[in-house]
Amino acid sequence: MIRIQTEPFDICAEQEALCRDNPRIGALVTFVGLMRDLNAGVGVARMTLEHYPGMTEKALGALAAEATERWALEGLRIVHRVGTLEPLDPIVFVGVVSRHRGEAFRACEFLIDALKTRAPFWKKELTEAGERWVEERATDLEAARRW
Repeated sequence: MIRIQTEPFDICAEQEALCRDNPRIGALVTFVGLMRDLNAGVGVARMTLEHYPGMTEKALGALAAEATERWALEGLRIVHRVGTLEPLDPIVFVGVVSRHRGEAFRACEFLIDALKTRAPFWKKELTEAGERWVEERATDLEAARRW
């Protein structure tokens, strides 16, 4: 299940929906990304996330399909926010369930690494020095290459 939305999400509700009525699940692994108030040494007051409707959902669906092909999963959820966010706002929820923890950990880590480098989102920060677009980080690209 993939959703892109402007409103906040309920982390507990997302986890519950992943596990509901499936006694085969032995592992639930989640990642929640939060907006920071500092990026590259500069204070950030607000961030705006933009996406291309239709294209973004298709890209996230392809990532989910790839994870499902690579690991034995019982389910996954990706919820990504767009719009204006402030520090500590949740940006993304990635949840994976499987029979065993190793599969769930690897799939969740793959998904978040892939989201950072392969998902069509654009971020603009309002910093103490003005507005700026967020560029890809070398560390994110390096993490994604492992997969």
